[in-house]
Amino acid sequence: MREFIIDSSFFGITLSAVTFFLFFVLKEKLRIKNPLFNPLLLSSAVIICFLLVSHIDFEVYNKSASVATYWLTPATISLAIPLYRQIQKLKENLLAIIISISCGCIAHALILCVIALSVHIDEVLLRSALPKSVTTAIALALSEKVGGVTSVTIVCVTIAGISGAVIGPLVLNLFKIKEPVAQGLALGTASHAVGTSKAMELGDVQGAMGSLAIVVTGVLTVIVVPIVAAYI
Repeated sequence: MREFIIDSSFFGITLSAVTFFLFFVLKEKLRIKNPLFNPLLLSSAVIICFLLVSHIDFEVYNKSASVATYWLTPATISLAIPLYRQIQKLKENLLAIIISISCGCIAHALILCVIALSVHIDEVLLRSALPKSVTTAIALALSEKVGGVTSVTIVCVTIAGISGAVIGPLVLNLFKIKEPVAQGLALGTASHAVGTSKAMELGDVQGAMGSLAIVVTGVLTVIVVPIVAAYI
């Protein structure tokens, strides 16, 4: 049985899709509002446990699961649809949007550097973590450019996305941030597409602003990260 799974060309992608779908349906059917019950977080944990228990190497799983990465670009582009629907909101808040996303990108890089210096994190690990708040495609290219390790970058991007989707709404409630534009920008800037998917659950305006934040954050991060990496 194990040999059949290992040799299968559809093992990784099937395991990923089925596990995520089951948790998604369970959440919808039971109407679970707890942010910790996140299908992406739970499916990731289950897949990791399954691979460990069955002694299946990650490379075997990733051989077919990596097919999903092909759809990252079109999936990200499709986020422009809610943005187009809320184009008036964009026009009304353009200056505030640009300033807030710019501050978010710069603060992210500076905070990472401060933490790294405080706990003496290895320079290569820091370079790998700097692009963590943008989509995977951009993050991997940036990581290679600044001398990071792409496998570490993928982990950081995943953690940023999941933590934003899980903790983000709690932080917004804690600081009583009720403005839809601010909520969407915060989730999109900090947690790329995963955070934006959570923003879409909060409302159409939040989803549109999260979509915008992904694009602008990606552009600004391409500029900010190499500058910061040059002074590490």
